[in-house]
Amino acid sequence: MLNLSYRKAAASILMAALLLASGCTTNTQDSGSEPVSATGFMLDTVITVTLYDGLSNDTLDGALGVVSKYEQLLSKTIEGSDVWNINHARGKPTVVNEDTANVINTALKYSELCGGAFDITIGPASNLWDFKSSTPKVPDADELAAAISHVDYTKVQVEGSTVTLLDPEAEIDLGAIAKGYIADKVVEYLASRGVSSAIVNLGGNVYAMGSKGGNDWTVGLQDPFKRRETPIAAVKLKNKSVVTSGIYERFFKTEDGTFYHHILDPKTGCSVSNGLASVTIISDKSIDGDALTTSCFVLGLEEGMKLVESLEGVEAIFIDDNEQAFMTDGIGGENGIPYLTTDDLG
Repeated sequence: MLNLSYRKAAASILMAALLLASGCTTNTQDSGSEPVSATGFMLDTVITVTLYDGLSNDTLDGALGVVSKYEQLLSKTIEGSDVWNINHARGKPTVVNEDTANVINTALKYSELCGGAFDITIGPASNLWDFKSSTPKVPDADELAAAISHVDYTKVQVEGSTVTLLDPEAEIDLGAIAKGYIADKVVEYLASRGVSSAIVNLGGNVYAMGSKGGNDWTVGLQDPFKRRETPIAAVKLKNKSVVTSGIYERFFKTEDGTFYHHILDPKTGCSVSNGLASVTIISDKSIDGDALTTSCFVLGLEEGMKLVESLEGVEAIFIDDNEQAFMTDGIGGENGIPYLTTDDLG
């Protein structure tokens, strides 16, 4: 079984591209053929790839193979993976695959861009939380403080394909960025096979490839306050990635009612508490959306909005704990990305 210990919500973005655009049909008259789909449990979540080009199942098998290939490199829990090897090298230089080096370099770029709000060395702290446990508990304060002392992205050194942790007690966790990279690789593979219309859903990282019968895909956004598969809004997209981070998937409450969720602040090792319920990023590349959802959630509404607005080709939707939505200028305007409310969705 594949396992990457991802922190993105498995149902954070609905497959409304299939459910809303054509009255719950696949619109085969427009697409010219029946869609073909493959679903599996990888990346610690359910993933689905659906093609609308009438291509063979071999292409689907190849797409799932791409997911498997990169998980074997980027998982921190699979023994012998690149990340496993880095974390168990105790500070010694580790030669890794070029793709692994690319992901780490991109992660470090975003860490610098957001002043450490995104930090792949969160591993020592995230290891202390078990949101899947039937009896989850808050980590001991002293243990958490000790773990946080080893969270520092500046102690990750990448020279070509060699990665060194300058702090031997540090530990890399690519869970907040690797799935985006893998989604992009699946899209690249599909394009190389001649696919021009597809939906790639890696447990919430959705890529809307091409169009459906000439129309943009309608991708629903999970309502962070209601049951799974309940949209709070939707966007219409073509050749775009949509990634959401929210407080609603992995969480628990203590006996005194204190709420803890899986999005951790690298500076404290504790759940972020800044009034946000979810952040959605729309971008050309899923790896960018993956890193930015976490970055912006940790930064908060004001600073997160500033960060997104400083980047070209990136849009965001922030939803706070009062169910209010805040959007960048490129969403909802006359010439922006169409934004549909629940009233529009019927």
